[in-house]
Amino acid sequence: MTAVPPPVITIDGPAASGKSSIARRVAQHLGFTYVNTGNMYRAMTWAVLEAGVDPQDAEAIRAAAAGITLESPVVEGKTQVCVCGSALGDDELNSDPVNRAVSLVARVPEVRERLVADQRALIALGPLVMEGRDIGSVVFPDSPHKIYIDATEEVRASRRSAQGHADQVAERDRIDKQRTTSPLIVPQGAIVIDNSHITLDEAVGQVLAALHLP
Repeated sequence: MTAVPPPVITIDGPAASGKSSIARRVAQHLGFTYVNTGNMYRAMTWAVLEAGVDPQDAEAIRAAAAGITLESPVVEGKTQVCVCGSALGDDELNSDPVNRAVSLVARVPEVRERLVADQRALIALGPLVMEGRDIGSVVFPDSPHKIYIDATEEVRASRRSAQGHADQVAERDRIDKQRTTSPLIVPQGAIVIDNSHITLDEAVGQVLAALHLP
């Protein structure tokens, strides 16, 4: 008999929609491993910038990325991101230079193909709550547990400003939606939850109710 793969809950959505906070809480509630795939792209972006690469130069990104090693060890129920053996923290992953460049690095097809393969391999960890921008559409399109978290542009911009970040969510959305490889879309079969004006507890409750898991 073919082994049944562990469940993967996919949570997608645009920048600052609240999907990370929601996904983390859902994973804690279910006892699943939480995977923030955005941090994998941020780690790659950080490494590319550290190498002195222009984020507008796709060919240079492609060449630099080939020599960058990423690992995703699990610490306290969630994956961390290590670049060439060194763990990155919030200061590196959420710096303004990374915020401004991450969509540019993430749109390079070879970067996405490599990280999608890395994300799929994480199924070996067991049941997952994986959030990002193409999880239900590309990484695990056959998952029966798909959620899309949305919020208005005004609310998302306000959240980013409150976090002290200067990136423009509208521009990041435009790049992510228009890229040719794995664009940001509502995955087929996903349940859409508007997180503009509800509390975190309410959003988590709606996700758990929509999943119909034991």
